Amino acid sequence: MGDSRPVYQRIADDLRQRIDEGSLAVGDRIPSRSELKRTYAASDQTVDRAVRVLKAAGYAEGQFGRGVFVTDRAPLGSLLRSTGAVDSPFAARITARNTALTWEASSSETHAPEPIAVRLGIGPGEPVLCTQYEYLANRHPIQLATSWEPLTITEGTDVAHPERGPYARRGVRGRLAAIGVRVVRARELVGSRPATTPEAEALGCAAGSCVTVVERTHFDGDDRAVETSDIVVRADRWRLEYDIPFIIG
Repeated sequence: MGDSRPVYQRIADDLRQRIDEGSLAVGDRIPSRSELKRTYAASDQTVDRAVRVLKAAGYAEGQFGRGVFVTDRAPLGSLLRSTGAVDSPFAARITARNTALTWEASSSETHAPEPIAVRLGIGPGEPVLCTQYEYLANRHPIQLATSWEPLTITEGTDVAHPERGPYARRGVRGRLAAIGVRVVRARELVGSRPATTPEAEALGCAAGSCVTVVERTHFDGDDRAVETSDIVVRADRWRLEYDIPFIIG
């Protein structure tokens, strides 16, 4: 029986197999349009569609004026989810050596949109401080995060801004402890969705590529939500790593 797959899908699958098997290595040029047309007796449109599928799956990227090349798909690292890790806006184990890790952040006062208000247990439109982060490896963004904190908790204190003041960069628990707020637990929801255009541009992937989103909320001893955030990473480059301690007794 003949192959029932559409020609563009067969081209994309064959190229993926060559990449997975190593006959097309990272940095190698994908066969040109004319080569693929000749090999598969396909049209320009069919070949272009196959290459778009390959790019959308993270196997290749175009370089202006040069062609399409195989991309590095090896996991960049692990997003650590453990008792000690969840306090930071970002928690990562980078597998690449000689990687300089930094982050940049900007904060602004705004009004809580309804989904964030629900997570924080406050009314829609109540004032919050929104902080947007880019986590950088060798100056390239690899993780994004957005954090929201109710201003009713921090406004007018030394910890109002996560990245400024005497308690900057101490994490949610460390900062809020300075004003007498004891954070006792965090809840995380992990999901995936297509990347928005701004996320794709920042993370170096195609719009619509799959990203992993960790929705995390910190609670104090009265079970009041004191901070909530979304961490966004490329699903094809990051794994989630969980450290689960057991109580022996």
